[in-house]
Amino acid sequence: MSIDDLAINGGTPVRTKPWQESDAIGIEEKQAVERVMEKGDLSLFLGCYESEGSFSFLGGSEVQGLEEMAKKIIGSQNVISVNSATSGLTSAVGALGIGFGDEVIVSPYTMSACVVAPLWWGAIPIFADVERETGCLDPVSIEENITERTKAILVVHQFGIPADMDAIMRIAKEHDIKVIEDCAQAWGAKFNGNDVGTIGDIGVFSFNVHKTIQCGEGGLCVTNDDELALRLQLIRNHGESVAGPAQYENITNIVGSNYRMTEMQAAVAQAQLKKLDILNIKRIALAEELNRGLAPLPCLAPPKLDKKRHATYYIYPLRYLSDQLGGLSRSDFARMLTAEGISFGEGYMEPLYMLPLFQKRIAFTKGYPWSAPENQESKPKYNKGTCPIAELLYKDEMLLSQYIIPPQTTEDMQDIVRAAEKIVKVCS
Repeated sequence: MSIDDLAINGGTPVRTKPWQESDAIGIEEKQAVERVMEKGDLSLFLGCYESEGSFSFLGGSEVQGLEEMAKKIIGSQNVISVNSATSGLTSAVGALGIGFGDEVIVSPYTMSACVVAPLWWGAIPIFADVERETGCLDPVSIEENITERTKAILVVHQFGIPADMDAIMRIAKEHDIKVIEDCAQAWGAKFNGNDVGTIGDIGVFSFNVHKTIQCGEGGLCVTNDDELALRLQLIRNHGESVAGPAQYENITNIVGSNYRMTEMQAAVAQAQLKKLDILNIKRIALAEELNRGLAPLPCLAPPKLDKKRHATYYIYPLRYLSDQLGGLSRSDFARMLTAEGISFGEGYMEPLYMLPLFQKRIAFTKGYPWSAPENQESKPKYNKGTCPIAELLYKDEMLLSQYIIPPQTTEDMQDIVRAAEKIVKVCS
């Protein structure tokens, strides 16, 4: 029997309507844009520091309104808006004072912004492996990669699944190192009842167009440390032109940039934040329907989370175990699903240390930052085999889909389960 012969009714697609980022955009966002246009101020930032609450340095009413709203929703003492989560990650590394001679432990199984952020400041990324069940950093591998030069762990809450923050924070405390949480995919996720982003030193969220909530481009940094908040504000807004308030004697001028969010972005983001709970509830319900339906199939491993991890499912990760289906390859299994009208992507991200950036160490001219005198004692591993679990997920196991994003329904999830059951039955 060929793969094409497996199609149900010629492979009728499960999705009757392709999801688009605009599906979550409605009248509220349009009204927010109109509100800004009526005011006529598209940005109110100036690169000079004034007293607390000044619009010039801290942005306009929409930016500050977004930050105040996010404080209440995320539960953080300080929120600093930025023009992207990439800018936020870069700002977070800088705010922690990390630079030449330092190492930052990073995940190999994520997007490149997470591992490039340390490079901007001259620090060396050190890759730790990930958990097979979640794709999040493995605390055991983190501890194995700590050296006397390690200054921070950059944790990614992958696919909207929280990393094991109890273990990670224990390690960080024991070794006196900082923790940055990348929450770009994890809006609303919690670990042990605490919002992700508020557990480590700095958390970073994304409003990118592909995220659960969005304003096109944009991000937030959150921290409960007032001094770190000021450093983030300085880096966001041309910090080299000002010095911090007198109470922060150890803050000198900071070389900053323009990572500022516009008033229009902030207004749309406020409207989106109000929808976060309902959008997450819908995703979680669809993901849990898939979890229940697919778990009985030996060749498929849906996310299996302990009670401490409350996931919000940016996308749906599903591991395929070929040895449980007669050695049928993941590619053939995915092609069979496609024949049923169901599309799952394979692999996600090739481990980032395989990028030319790391293989050739070509970030900046003359081999910097690796060739810098301060970094000569670092011995980063970027060879194949550095993170075997990440490589296994990429090469053989991981399947991903966006079917858990509305307007899909419970019935659609059941169609996916029936298609998977059929393939397993035929191939067993």
